[in-house]
Amino acid sequence: MTLDNAVCLRVWGDYACFTRPEMKVERVSYDVITPSAARGVLEAILWKPQIVWRVMRIDVLKPICWTSVRRNEVANVISIDNVKTAMKRGKGALGLYADDSKERVQRAALLLREVDYLIHAQFELTDKVDAGDTPAKYAAMFRRRAEKGQCFNQPYLGCREFSAAFAWVEPAGPWPTPIAESRDLGWMLYDLEYRGSEPTPCFFRAQLDNGTVRIPAWDSEEIAR
Repeated sequence: MTLDNAVCLRVWGDYACFTRPEMKVERVSYDVITPSAARGVLEAILWKPQIVWRVMRIDVLKPICWTSVRRNEVANVISIDNVKTAMKRGKGALGLYADDSKERVQRAALLLREVDYLIHAQFELTDKVDAGDTPAKYAAMFRRRAEKGQCFNQPYLGCREFSAAFAWVEPAGPWPTPIAESRDLGWMLYDLEYRGSEPTPCFFRAQLDNGTVRIPAWDSEEIAR
């Protein structure tokens, strides 16, 4: 990774939930932020069709702490058929009433609390670049936006209700010290691959090594598709 296309961003928040896809109803978070969630934070600050983000490394800066909450949620979604009918007629009842006992359910969630991460990433230029586009141009653009706290939409930590604060960190260092903890994090969601008609989830075996999770390259054999 060269400094021309490298960025380093500190991200933190009170709560986070990077939901494990194997859990059907109850929300249970991964132990640390996933590469796809980290990419989402970067894209919230700067997204352009000329670049694609690649997360290289994640440093965990605070101990991994958990909390459990129970929340009221709506059990159903609005029917697509009802939406189509309302569009044809120009009117229709499409509301879901959360106070209705038939619609409201109580579900538990196992969340992370007091999270703090350092995201090391780089971007690659796509085939949509124009003449004169350089990595330094987009790196400077991201830095300006991160230093000013600018974003296209509010970054969040897994779920939209858990907003994230962020700050620019120099890619060349010095960096905050990660936690002194190592463990096998198991299979973790890497990202979604869009090749066919439906997105395909990809996974990798995540390892926490002295507070650092190293992310394999997109074309690595470590990625299970």
